Amino acid sequence: MRNGQGFVAALDQSGGSTPKALASYGIPKDQYDSEEEMFDLVHAMRTRIISSPVFTSKHILAAILFEQTMDRTIEGLYTGDYLWEKKGIVPILKVDKGLAEEAKGVQLMKPITDLDSTLDRAVERKMFGTKMRSVIKSADPEGIKANVEQQFDYGKKIAATGLVPILEPEIDIKSPDKAESESLMKAEILKHLDNLSENETIMLKLSIPDKDGFYNELIEHPMVMRVVALSGGYSREEAVKLLERNPGLIASFSRALVEGLNAHQSDEEFNAMLSKSIEEIYKASIS
Repeated sequence: MRNGQGFVAALDQSGGSTPKALASYGIPKDQYDSEEEMFDLVHAMRTRIISSPVFTSKHILAAILFEQTMDRTIEGLYTGDYLWEKKGIVPILKVDKGLAEEAKGVQLMKPITDLDSTLDRAVERKMFGTKMRSVIKSADPEGIKANVEQQFDYGKKIAATGLVPILEPEIDIKSPDKAESESLMKAEILKHLDNLSENETIMLKLSIPDKDGFYNELIEHPMVMRVVALSGGYSREEAVKLLERNPGLIASFSRALVEGLNAHQSDEEFNAMLSKSIEEIYKASIS
């Protein structure tokens, strides 16, 4: 995870984002009647992606999973076991419970009330690490400080279990003061990084910065295993172009990865589309 060439596949759409993900995949809401059916369909989509012959460790370092996906199986193996044993891809678990209402220009995470039991299950299911997302909407110093602090507070609890936390204080790409938010956020992150102990290694998942190379200081920090970039609403074409301008930053794309995939494609069409997407994202991640 620290030194390999490749990128992170984000396959962790939660209950709130699943209908949109399925609609993009060619399965509208009128094709399922319950939440259970919805989650069965999205697991079938993820299974098709993960089990595809083009989804391999040649290009993909890790995959981020939704909690239900961790507890489901692919070809008789728990998803994390299938990823590692059959594909050589590191499994990571999304642990946040969604976003709180916006205040002071940010959306903090809702309290993760079952974190201890979730982490116990993550260890049992052989996850390598975790991921949790909050959002920065505007350059409010107080809000950004609270956002980064919350990420590190949870991150330290996660690291204490032996799991590697991915902290994701996403900056909204449509924010009018995005560059200023990036400066404030980076300064806050660096403060926390310098106070970590040697067994508290983390990863960061960040929006692609306005200024090329802006996160080099984070990428090179000894307490940071990897800095990965979210696509954040950009198309794959846009995200790949921006990523290429930031050496050392690797992709952790969700929508940009599955863009163009459809439930009604033949296996040949599906695998060709997925292969094209993986190749483009991989090349940008090793530039």
